[in-house]
Amino acid sequence: MISSSTILLLSSLALVALPASGRLLFTPNEVANGNYDFIVVGAGAGGSVVASRLSESQSTKVLLLEAGPAEAGALDGIVPLLGPNMTPDKPWNWNFTVTPQTHLNNRTFAYPRGRMLGGSTSVNYVVFNWGSSGDFDRWANVTDDDGWSWNRMLPYMHKVEHFMSPPTPNLLKPSNPPQFLPEVHSTNGVVLTSLPGFPTGLDERVMGAINQVPGFDYNIDMNRGDQTGIGWVYSSIDGANRSSAATTYLGSDVRARPNLDILVNAQVTRLLKTGINGKKLAFNKVEFAQSATSPRFTVRAKKEVILSGGSISSPQLLLLSGIGPSAHLKSHGITPLVDLPGVGQNLADHPLLPNQFRVNSTETWEKRRDPAVLQQQLNEWRNGTGPLIDTICNHIGWLRVPDNSSIWNDGNSRIPDPSSGSTTGQYELVFSNGFVGIIQPIPEAGNYMTVITNLVSPASRGSLTLASSDPFANPLIDPGMLTSKIDLLILREAYKAARRFLAAPAFKDYVIEPFGTAGVSSDADIDAYIRNFTTSVWHPVGTAAMGKANGGDKMSVVDPSLIVNGVSGVRVVDGSIMPFIPAAHTQAPIYAIAERASDLIKAAWRLG
Repeated sequence: MISSSTILLLSSLALVALPASGRLLFTPNEVANGNYDFIVVGAGAGGSVVASRLSESQSTKVLLLEAGPAEAGALDGIVPLLGPNMTPDKPWNWNFTVTPQTHLNNRTFAYPRGRMLGGSTSVNYVVFNWGSSGDFDRWANVTDDDGWSWNRMLPYMHKVEHFMSPPTPNLLKPSNPPQFLPEVHSTNGVVLTSLPGFPTGLDERVMGAINQVPGFDYNIDMNRGDQTGIGWVYSSIDGANRSSAATTYLGSDVRARPNLDILVNAQVTRLLKTGINGKKLAFNKVEFAQSATSPRFTVRAKKEVILSGGSISSPQLLLLSGIGPSAHLKSHGITPLVDLPGVGQNLADHPLLPNQFRVNSTETWEKRRDPAVLQQQLNEWRNGTGPLIDTICNHIGWLRVPDNSSIWNDGNSRIPDPSSGSTTGQYELVFSNGFVGIIQPIPEAGNYMTVITNLVSPASRGSLTLASSDPFANPLIDPGMLTSKIDLLILREAYKAARRFLAAPAFKDYVIEPFGTAGVSSDADIDAYIRNFTTSVWHPVGTAAMGKANGGDKMSVVDPSLIVNGVSGVRVVDGSIMPFIPAAHTQAPIYAIAERASDLIKAAWRLG
């Protein structure tokens, strides 16, 4: 979401000791002749869960293939507030870029995805929220499968989360309301989550402004289904350390299982047809290699191949395997085997606009310009305290444009609400105690705060297509930012909302002035500002979207059980199966999807 220079951290990528592992493998020959029931491609939030859950059955042999290395062994990947240093342009990142965005002045920008054990959960900003009840209920409606509804997915959310109650009830004074609802959270799950553990100079001001500015309500717990309002952020943090899929679902106890092999540095290049099952082509074999010039290896699954490469790599693999739009495949010399026009289409993402302000404080991220301060804060982190134990914000808000706003009127018709309903944010505000700049250089002087405005229920859709038939060539990623007019209008209203919020008495004598062109006021100038500085929260989803069973939607790629349409032996379990993007930081809902998918697979094969 934010470039590595954002937080002004001067630490090198200090190597740290990694836990011993059991079946963590590095040589393709160790698995090439293996006898596997399931092959899972990709060790991110989806693949790690599936591999972990399927290998709970001792009679089931599972192979997990990860294109990248094992843990980076970098301090930046462990310390939460150092996380932005993990991307982009790092060896554990896919280092994608987007195509020129026509509605963002034809700009292109980096599009990081994690390429290591844990996938993007090992490099993200650790915000942990499910989305709204409406997001899940919309999935259930579009698939005709109530199993995807909020109420039916709650048990899987509880299987994911291991909430760590804060040691004190509130970071602030006793008069503040509670930070969370205990009944909303599970303390028996796998991924360790927590509330902020260290105060910032923004906390009291944000809480005060909620009571001073109409339209900004306090939400005691945004993970309860109704996310609207401003509240405390939840993060996948274990006290002071990142809690990722690699450290939890693939922890040392899981890696020690004799029926689970994990091979790293193994990039799958395509799925291979192995026969016909009924009237469907079967693809039970995968081809992989360690580099573009290294030998290709193959390995076969007796039961299923599960694609969990994420919303970029999973559709790319389907296309490379001859599964996708026939005309597109032919244009790259790939023989079409299964005509699925929806593969790579329906790409949705959250546009991000950072709005910076100079502040009257010395206790911001910019304090770490002094190497001695950074070292002091690292020492505090080692003792489980200090600002580095948290992510980039202590508060976020999920907000909606009023129904009577003029943006919804388009002549004689009303523009449909792109969100899933009244419990769902249309835009997000993220309050950061320093300068956040994706494409802007960090100022050399001054102290700052940033209110990030994210469009979390976009109407725009993009696509992923092949650049060539070379599996080691990056695909063409077009998130289609702001191609729908309503997206620009909502993001404009989000910017105005951020300015109204900062005009509250709580910020008097704190906010000095906007930075650069963040102080624009006319609609035309705001729109130009948005087009100049908007990038992405890096939440791509939807490129292998699920639809109704029996091919009820010709553009769907998987059925409600996540089996690829028209294909035998292949499922997709990652964010690409989402038919609509949730108003969420997507790691949490992907974990929940993978938990349900694991149960679906176990039921299909009668695994204990």
